[in-house]
Amino acid sequence: MRRAFLAITGLAASTTALVVFKGSPSATPVAQNLPTAQPVNPTPQGVDPSADPAAPGTDPAAGAPSPSASADAPVSPKPGKTTARPSGTKATTKPPSAPRTTKAPQSTTRRVTGTGFDNEYGYVQVQIVVSGTRIVEAVALSLPSGGESDIHSGDVSNRYDGTGGEVVQKQSANLNTVSGATETSNSYKQSLRSAIEQAF
Repeated sequence: MRRAFLAITGLAASTTALVVFKGSPSATPVAQNLPTAQPVNPTPQGVDPSADPAAPGTDPAAGAPSPSASADAPVSPKPGKTTARPSGTKATTKPPSAPRTTKAPQSTTRRVTGTGFDNEYGYVQVQIVVSGTRIVEAVALSLPSGGESDIHSGDVSNRYDGTGGEVVQKQSANLNTVSGATETSNSYKQSLRSAIEQAF
């Protein structure tokens, strides 16, 4: 037991003496020329050595600070309500209506009777037949009669009446006066004018 104690004590003393000997300034030149130990985690190139590697936003492995997720992040505005129609929908349009079946045009032919006029030879009244906006026929309903009046009334009727008479040709009451039947011609024109005014 005593030998063991002495051996341990001697080993401890020799270890202490060796440590003191190596740390003294009188160490051998070989020990003085040994390179200094390098740190285990050297600072990477391009990184500020004064920067705190434990600071938030830095990645020690990458060697460069990473931007914070919340710093200067653009905030997207809330979408407002719009009245725009969704692109997937289409405006409903009415289908084209079927063409209307038009009835056959009703006849626009009508008869218009003018006011009657008296003259010294008798009573004169004229009726016209109108189709649309045209006079298609003229008829004397009453003309003076008896004696020479029959002859003059016949001349007036032949000149003005019918579908090919002067009334249809001129489409107005501006008729030529029948020679020898001036009074009857004037009365005919007056009655004709009143019929035209009623028709148009």
